[in-house]
Amino acid sequence: MDLTCRELVELVTELLEDVLPADERERFEAHLADCEGCEAYVEQIRATIDLSARIRALDAQPEMAALLQAFRDFRTGA
Repeated sequence: MDLTCRELVELVTELLEDVLPADERERFEAHLADCEGCEAYVEQIRATIDLSARIRALDAQPEMAALLQAFRDFRTGA
């Protein structure tokens, strides 16, 4: 049974957390192979996760903390 775009969106978190059952993962991957829109969506989600991790890593660096805070203050007008 084919996976719909809507079903894929509902399952993307399980896929990225690596808890999607094997049969569902096969349907998921088959849908991605045929749907450019969903493929782009999943790549955007992965990129967002990657960028979020990079930001957290920057926040953890003491030498970056002051610079990041200055940018935040500038944006908020503080």
